[in-house]
Parts: sequence; C-alpha cells; structure tokens
Amino acid sequence: MEVKIQAIKFDASERLHEFITKRLNKLDRFYEGIELAEVTLKVVKPETSENKEVGIKIIAPQVDIFASKISDTFEQSTDECAEALQRQLIKIKEKKQ
Repeated sequence: MEVKIQAIKFDASERLHEFITKRLNKLDRFYEGIELAEVTLKVVKPETSENKEVGIKIIAPQVDIFASKISDTFEQSTDECAEALQRQLIKIKEKKQ
C-alpha cells in the first residue's frame, strides 16, 4: 500500500511519518487490495488542547472510505482514524460475502 502524507502549513517529523505508515499498513489485514492511503495532517485554530486533526482516505478497488479525527496528538488522532477505517473495512468485507 502506498501512503501519501500531507502536512498543511508545517513540517511533519520523520518519526511521525514512520508511525502513520506502520499503523496504516496494519489495515491490509482487514481488506485485501488497498492501493493508497492519503493522510492529511492539520493544526486546527485556535491553538487549544485538542487541535491536531488527521484525515485519512483509503482507496481500494470499488471502495473509497474516509475518516477524520481531532485530538491532543497526531498519533492519537491517527489511531482513532485507523480504528474507524478498520470498522468500515470490516463492514464492507462482510457485505461482500
């Protein structure tokens, strides 16, 4: 799976890139043939505690799904998005069977 990460108006660290890629690669277990994951990282204003937004779009044959979460850290937002995408992929797989 190809993972494209776009950080809007800031530079994301290499460690964050590795975390996101590793976390999203685990989604392959739940749905075969995921081609692309587009990740958008954004700091929401005003700068309060919960201001890190992550949006993830998954593209696979016959499937396009999206999840977006806001929390204290990009890692936490990524985990929450991945869990939401995992649930969506499982539902789609069950419907196909």
